[in-house]
Amino acid sequence: MFIDALLISIVAGVAGIDMFNGLTHIHRPVVVGPLVGLILGDIQTGLLVGGTLELIWMGMVPLAGAQPPNVVIGGIIGTSFAILAHADPKIAIGIAIPFSIAVQGCITLLFTVYSPMMHKCDRMVKNLNWRGVEWVNYFGLIILFCFYFIVSFLPIYFGANEAREIVQKAPRWLLEGLSVAGGMMPAIGFALLMKIMMKKTYVAYFILGFISVTFLKLPMIAIALGAFAIALIDFFNRTRNDQFHSDDAQAASSQSSSSKEMQDGI
Repeated sequence: MFIDALLISIVAGVAGIDMFNGLTHIHRPVVVGPLVGLILGDIQTGLLVGGTLELIWMGMVPLAGAQPPNVVIGGIIGTSFAILAHADPKIAIGIAIPFSIAVQGCITLLFTVYSPMMHKCDRMVKNLNWRGVEWVNYFGLIILFCFYFIVSFLPIYFGANEAREIVQKAPRWLLEGLSVAGGMMPAIGFALLMKIMMKKTYVAYFILGFISVTFLKLPMIAIALGAFAIALIDFFNRTRNDQFHSDDAQAASSQSSSSKEMQDGI
């Protein structure tokens, strides 16, 4: 169990850095979940929990100073809990959300404590101490890695057996309540996402998707491929229109230059 917890904590540390500095999206639950499942020997549950958590966090974006629950710890703890405690993925989601909220509060506090270093960087810039500025950034990355490593390692290594016993002894009404709450979370995530990106020009696509699911009973892969085809058509049409306008602008510019040359010659 020590090796498993160590590997998962390393994944959490790398994902935590990527969330703020790399932005390659390896910190997303749809990536972290299968990695945790691979380490713990249950990729199927990792994919299931990671994909469900991704639906939840899809619409949770930072707005000004308001930060959403921490996506990395939510994915790590949720997937690990589901596999180690042999719990229903929906129950694991209900457990992951409180963890992610608490950790995001700690992250905000950590950034607040580290903020005076920015004033020190200002002084370094005035003194042309570029190496010092680099090390301040490196030190911040090291702190982030250590924070995510510790926060992931402790509950996974020391709480795996306890979590399994708690699930086995927990009353049925509590587990069913967590399962219902976990099942509602993806709908909330989609609602938040639609609130941000919903525009009049997208309503037709929404209606088309609703008809495909509700009346035509198409499988999700077919709907995804259809949406991908529509996106490709829209992309190529926009590219062709942009190229057409660009050619028109060049032709107009060339004609204007030729007219000016003729006037100058006259």
